[in-house]
Amino acid sequence: MTAKKRSVELFPATAFPIETLTETYNRARIDYIVPMPMNVARMRAYIHNYDVELESSVIATLGREIVGLGMLGVRDQRAWITRLGVAPNKRRNNAGQGMMEYLIQQAKERGAQQVTLEVIKDNWPAFYLFKKLGFHVTRELLVLRRPPIKAQLKRKPYTLTFLDAATVSALLEGRQSQPSWLDELPSLRKAGNLEGLKIRLVDGSYGWVAYQHALYQLARIVLQPETGDKMTVAHALLHALHTRHLLHDTKLENLPAVDPYRKVFEEFGYLVSFTRIEMHLDLS
Repeated sequence: MTAKKRSVELFPATAFPIETLTETYNRARIDYIVPMPMNVARMRAYIHNYDVELESSVIATLGREIVGLGMLGVRDQRAWITRLGVAPNKRRNNAGQGMMEYLIQQAKERGAQQVTLEVIKDNWPAFYLFKKLGFHVTRELLVLRRPPIKAQLKRKPYTLTFLDAATVSALLEGRQSQPSWLDELPSLRKAGNLEGLKIRLVDGSYGWVAYQHALYQLARIVLQPETGDKMTVAHALLHALHTRHLLHDTKLENLPAVDPYRKVFEEFGYLVSFTRIEMHLDLS
C-alpha cells in the first residue's frame, strides 16, 4: 500500500513564539549561498525595524513538523516579503509556493498596491518561483563590505561638520537616491544610532553622508553630494567618514548596481560580498 502524501498546512506566525520563528529561519537558510543566521534579539530588531506584521506572516508545517517561514512587512500601500525559506530536506512539497501565495493574499487584504522582495542572485529555484507568481525584476542591489583600513587616497581639502541624529533624519527626507525597503527612511529611523557628516570644499561645494554607528561597525550609509563636482564631493565624504572611524568595519547593503558613486566606494576599498535581485509584483 502506498503511503498517503502529507500536505503542507499554513498558520499565522503569531501562533508560534519568536524563538521558534528564529530557529525555523536559521534551519531554512542553512544551505543558502549567504545564510545570514539570526538570534532572537536580531529577529526582534528585524521585525521592529522593517515593520514586519507577524499576524500577516506565515509558518508552514508538514505533518507535525515546522518546515518553513515567510514574513510580510507593510507600509502604507506597499508590502515586502522577507525571511522566506523552507528546510532543505522538506523542499519540493510546495511549501514555498504555498507561503508565497498566502503572503500575497495577506498583502492584498491589507490594501497593498505593490509587493516587493529581494532574492540572492543565482538562487534560481526562488527566482523562478517568484517569476511564476508574476514578479518582475526591477534592479540589482549590491551588498558591500569594507575592512577597517586607512583612507590613503588623495583628496582635496575640506571642512567637516558633525551632524546629530535629528539633523540626519531631516536630511534623509530629501535624499536623491532610490532606497530599498532595508534602507528607506522608516527603516533608518527605527534602526537608530544615526549620525552624519557634512563637508564643504574650498570652492564652496558640499555634501553629506548619513550612517548608523554601532560598536566597531558602520552601516546603512547614505552618500549625498549636493553641489559642485559630485564625484569629488563623494570622494571627500568617504575620506571624512573613514578617517573619523578608522577602526570600524563597514557594511553597505543594497547599493544599486548602477549607483553613480559605486566607483568611489570601490576606490575606498569596498568589496561586493553578494548581489540581490529586487523584484516587484503589481497588485493594483
